[in-house]
Amino acid sequence: PAANIYFSYSLNSTGAPARGDRDNRKSPEASKAQDKKGKKKKQVKKRESAKDTSSHHSRHTQTRITCDQSTQTEMEFLQTQATQTPPLQCTHTQPTESKSTQTLRSKPTIKQIYEGQTSRDQSAEDQPSSAAQRRDPNQLTVLTWNIDGLDGEDIKERIPSLLGYLGKYRADVVLLQELIPPYLKILQDIMKDYEFLEGSDSGYFTAILLKRSRVELLESNIVKYPTTEMMRNLLMATANFSGHQLCFMTSHLESMKTSSQERLNQLRRVWKRMKEAADSQTVIFGGDTNLRDWEVKKLGGVPDGILDVWEMLGAPEDSKYTWDTVTNNNKEIPFPARLRFDRVYLRTAREGAQLRPDSMTLVGLDKLKCGRFTSDHWGILCTFSFQSLNEQ
Repeated sequence: PAANIYFSYSLNSTGAPARGDRDNRKSPEASKAQDKKGKKKKQVKKRESAKDTSSHHSRHTQTRITCDQSTQTEMEFLQTQATQTPPLQCTHTQPTESKSTQTLRSKPTIKQIYEGQTSRDQSAEDQPSSAAQRRDPNQLTVLTWNIDGLDGEDIKERIPSLLGYLGKYRADVVLLQELIPPYLKILQDIMKDYEFLEGSDSGYFTAILLKRSRVELLESNIVKYPTTEMMRNLLMATANFSGHQLCFMTSHLESMKTSSQERLNQLRRVWKRMKEAADSQTVIFGGDTNLRDWEVKKLGGVPDGILDVWEMLGAPEDSKYTWDTVTNNNKEIPFPARLRFDRVYLRTAREGAQLRPDSMTLVGLDKLKCGRFTSDHWGILCTFSFQSLNEQ
């Protein structure tokens, strides 16, 4: 069953986990010993982040991560909710039932949260679907987000929160990284208004979600990275939007400082594919690049014809750092790190109307009741508009 999550992956030559984004994995014994009801921020077990931290890793050839029983139970509960829609009002329970059971039954389902029938428990945000309702229908919206599916902690809060954000913004195109099969099943059961394309069907992978009422899929493709040691690839989808043909791309580039050369090899492949797209196509790439600014400079900067959307918008400080341990405490590391790991690149069509970015906003900034966030990454929500040749 999907709730029995496990991941097998090999380690790279430096001894870093092939999944690359976490160094320290919790054992099932340690997880079982933790009282689920007593979880607080300070009780969350140390998860040494491998994003930009220590290179002192133990050598192994293969590691299996298994969810503890409480995580499996929470995932099964959420999967059940995904296919049910009980009424919003509290369900009366028998006196013999526990208080926790009554609480679970009284809460809205994750489907209702996605549909915007009730407020999420995040006071700083509007109703889940209000942002989509206010949007200019001529604008294209793209959301890219590493959702950290490999983190099995607090999923009973983090998955509903994720669906709340996805339901609130209803982006035309959603680009996800670190998706895992149980997450995928829940999203597919609830997000019937989207077409799903996955970069794989096992382990952890990327996905492109296309809003059926707004975007028409023409074709899709998966480009392999021949020398990856972390199961990474490039997922592509060609689609029509409002009479324009676009190519959407997403990837989770090789993680870890020590994998810099492989990461840059993958980035070159992404840029090459963007440049090779048909002249009539607009190309948008969004994903977790794991890039440091010095690495882009090492390649001579972003190539001609490809634009960094964040830079196009004037490099706004409030949307710069997408992996920010100063604010985000999901990964407890011994020093602060603020990095622009997640990026959006644009290659405009060489003929016809030109797509231009209007805005970039970070998503997922609200802290949950558990004291953590939806993901260790912030998502990036971008809006774009087409300009005719006369408007340029």
